[in-house]
Amino acid sequence: MGRADARRAQQQRGGRKAPTGRAAGRAAGRADKPTGKKRGGIRRFFTWKTILGTFLGGILLLVAGAFALYFSVDEPTDPNKTAVLQSNTFKWADGSVMTRTGDMNREIVSIDKIPEDVRTAFIAIENKTFYKDRGVDFVGIARGAFNTLRGKGTAGGSTITQQYVKNYYLTQDQSATRKLREMVISLKVDQRMEKDDILVGYLNTNFYGRGAYGIQAAAQAYYGVDSDKLTLEQGAYLAAVIQAPSQYDLATAGPNGRRLVTIRFNAVLDNMVEMGKLDKAKRDTLHLPEPIKPKPRPGMDGQKGYLIQAAKAELSAHGIKESDIEAGGWTITLNIDKKKQAALEKAVNDELESKLERKNTKDRPVDQNVQAGATSVDAKTGNIVAMYGGVGLQEKSASNALRTDYQPGSTFKPVVLATALDTGAKTQDGRLITPNALYDGTSKRPVVGSDTPFAPQNQDDINYGDPMLTVQEATNSSVNSVYAQMFVDAKPEVVKKTALSLGMKDREGWPADKPAMSLGTMSANTVEMAGVYATFGNHGKKITPTIVKSAEHVDAEYKPASPIGGQVIKRETADTVTKVLTGVVQDGSGKAVRSDAYQAAGKTGTTESNVAAWFTGYTPELVTVVAMFGEDPNSHKQVTLTGTADKGRAGGSSFPAQIWQAYTTAALKGVSTGEFDLSDAKMGTPVGPTRTAVPSSGPSGSANPSPSGSGTRPTGTPDPSGSGTGKPDPTSSTKNPTPPTKNPTPPTGDPQPPTKKPTPPPLFPEAPQQ
Repeated sequence: MGRADARRAQQQRGGRKAPTGRAAGRAAGRADKPTGKKRGGIRRFFTWKTILGTFLGGILLLVAGAFALYFSVDEPTDPNKTAVLQSNTFKWADGSVMTRTGDMNREIVSIDKIPEDVRTAFIAIENKTFYKDRGVDFVGIARGAFNTLRGKGTAGGSTITQQYVKNYYLTQDQSATRKLREMVISLKVDQRMEKDDILVGYLNTNFYGRGAYGIQAAAQAYYGVDSDKLTLEQGAYLAAVIQAPSQYDLATAGPNGRRLVTIRFNAVLDNMVEMGKLDKAKRDTLHLPEPIKPKPRPGMDGQKGYLIQAAKAELSAHGIKESDIEAGGWTITLNIDKKKQAALEKAVNDELESKLERKNTKDRPVDQNVQAGATSVDAKTGNIVAMYGGVGLQEKSASNALRTDYQPGSTFKPVVLATALDTGAKTQDGRLITPNALYDGTSKRPVVGSDTPFAPQNQDDINYGDPMLTVQEATNSSVNSVYAQMFVDAKPEVVKKTALSLGMKDREGWPADKPAMSLGTMSANTVEMAGVYATFGNHGKKITPTIVKSAEHVDAEYKPASPIGGQVIKRETADTVTKVLTGVVQDGSGKAVRSDAYQAAGKTGTTESNVAAWFTGYTPELVTVVAMFGEDPNSHKQVTLTGTADKGRAGGSSFPAQIWQAYTTAALKGVSTGEFDLSDAKMGTPVGPTRTAVPSSGPSGSANPSPSGSGTRPTGTPDPSGSGTGKPDPTSSTKNPTPPTKNPTPPTGDPQPPTKKPTPPPLFPEAPQQ
């Protein structure tokens, strides 16, 4: 190439000076060879320097991204909704599950309620490095991803911490975003929480099949035991079943499901051996345990709903807010005895419900109005062992055992007697009131000594005693005129004070100064009246019936105080009342419950217009209150029970007493029953005649009128030389009371004018009572 050519080449290169000499020769040589530009470019990009730089740059980017992700994802402050939805578990007195309430079958338990080897079983199959890792196992994640790519199942590798985070904070979707959040939150959770807290959270949030969320619900669903009673074999099965609950449930699994869960069960035990947590010799003795048959989730059928109502009411009364209970997570054990509960339900069905025509509203309209309630209490402990609330929550939403809109009627009269005995009250003419004291039993006799006029009518307007009879006889026949006068004699305000000390409640509508209160015109429920009579049977030491045995929550615990309280009335008083009430059963209106199988004391009660009927009775073993209420199912107004089951008056001595007798007989079957210890009972000395008797229609302020100077006792008065047992004299006119007036009226608490149409005869006419 000439100089001219060289200059042109230089100009084309941008004016650079052309090489000369050796440089020109080398350049000329290169110009004669192939350039190879493409190959040289690839080398430039894949040199070891560029590869290393790219790798380090990528690592830096990943680290930066990880830091950004870590700080951009906050640990949730609140769990997801389903994680905290819990059921309340209600149990019978023996610890077996009665029912669970709530939208989810879950009961959270603390870690000490889960045996250590059961915890280890879950760790062995799910996350052997749980106590060593930092909440995320990156090697495990990589292995799981690799297996997924090879077609060996979906990606696994999640730690127990990750599964807890997913269950508690996140959702079950499989998106990459959720997985990244799960990993980040797991790292933070592992830093903040103790490993045992993470583990128990995981065990409490897992789904195990059979509708069971959490280890406690699973233990009950599969083996009928609480979590703390699980064996290693049972725990290993539950650890195996969580992978595919519906497929691995041995009760319903096909051959392949049974094979797969067996493999997984064995893997649990083998891993425990490998971890040094299980002896090989022992492992060889363990076998897959068959679970119990699946049961439908217990509901609120029958009486369960009413029992739960009573338990919640009691807990609320002791400061546990209803909102706290409704939030769930409680295990509430009741004092209800399954056998006694069944006996009470059967007694109500046999003695009442089976005799009613609930559907035939045209021919038997009264039957539609009948409601029954009952409470039975252990006489020694005060525990409510059985309760009847009604025909069911679907038909009757509120428990009849707890309702306070009806009057207890004459079952209140023993409270009047207890007050008079305990305070040493005297009659209007200064005579000490005892069971053998005499009172005028004339129907509609005006009371003396009251600022409020009151002249109560006896049932069917019968005059008792012609006109005198003892307090014992007046109690046997529930004579209104006697108890109205005794109420005034004992002082109304003092009677009320005694009633409240015995366990009755001071509700609106209790005017203590009204003599009509003597007939039980205040409101009360069966639980309260059971407490009153239980206190009589307990020699005057107060018994407050309780249905809750214990209530436990992961964050709280409630144990009721002892139902047995202090002395509220003298032992002598309580024992005397009990002795009088044994007379009611033997010779009075409570004869329907007499039995050779037990000794009983009790009192009947029928309210004004027969809108309610009660029998409250007790043996040395049981105190039971049975009540019937007349309620219009549409208007919910109080209506008469007269005509129930196409019979006459439905008083306390009819259906309530029959139910009481049937239940008590069944509940005490096989029990060695005892007798009341009434050694302190004081019946008093019969009082002789002191003055002339007055006509039955006239007023009498004295408890002891008699023919003056006659030396003979008035009709219906016990023989002064009698034993003081309180039993009526064989010649007493209470055996042959004055015939009823031409126009008898229903039993009343307040005086009523006679009706034109006679009331149908009572179902049990041999025992007229109020």
